[in-house]
Amino acid sequence: MEASEVRRAVEAGRAAATALGLQVDDAVVINNSDRIVVRLIPCDVIARVSPPAHRDGAQFELEIGRRLSEADAPVGALEPRVEPRVYEQDGFVITLWTCYEPTAPSDPAAAGYAQALFRLHGGLRRIDVAAPHFMDRVAGAQTCVADREQTPDLGSDDRELLADALDRLSTAVSEGGSREQLLHGEPHLGNVLSTRSGLLFVDLGTCCRGPVEFDLAHSLVPSAEGHLLRSANEACEHYPGANQDLVEQSRLLILAMITTWRWRRGDQLPNGRHWAVEGLNQLRATLAL
Repeated sequence: MEASEVRRAVEAGRAAATALGLQVDDAVVINNSDRIVVRLIPCDVIARVSPPAHRDGAQFELEIGRRLSEADAPVGALEPRVEPRVYEQDGFVITLWTCYEPTAPSDPAAAGYAQALFRLHGGLRRIDVAAPHFMDRVAGAQTCVADREQTPDLGSDDRELLADALDRLSTAVSEGGSREQLLHGEPHLGNVLSTRSGLLFVDLGTCCRGPVEFDLAHSLVPSAEGHLLRSANEACEHYPGANQDLVEQSRLLILAMITTWRWRRGDQLPNGRHWAVEGLNQLRATLAL
């Protein structure tokens, strides 16, 4: 969000929580993308504040979170002091979640990550919700690459590289032979909390259907902040039954999608252009294109 929108969104989050009887003296922005994540103090609540166009996504995330908590899956819980629903305040939609104090290390070991992800996938198999397929996300990236209005600074050779990579790799992952199920969608380190209760996954609005290797591959891809799982390749070894070739193909597919997003007009990720160029370099070196 732009700075002016961030201020309005923060105030909306504060006002919604206050109206529910929670004490809010301060608010700290934890993340800013197409929505903001705010820690409200001293009630210690996480508010996820989105534009009204994202209401369906907020409802989807809330429902996934509620069901996974009931299934005892390792996820961040909804705030128990208020009704679990999507709130509306001053033109924004808001959901309220439990705030967890982080514990060291912030970058978990590969074995612990793989075990937590395995447990999460078990919980996801026990809930029945309609969710998009991971190929829908790929299709969005392909449209972005093909549309010069969306990616005006992407050169012709680089555009061809990304288009070819997205096509080849998505086909390889789709035809990889692994059983598909409901996934987290983006379980990179930016969406994993190290807490006293163990590792917990958050940002559940990215849930989609696909092979578990697509999720596992996110342990091999840096988060938006550049964090990477320690001994990331070992995560595959600790996840029962993982197809390591399919994990690697998924990693490259995710890299191609992330690189595409970084070339979009108006992308606001800090150091986004660095990651845009670095992604192209890695893909070209790995795929020999």
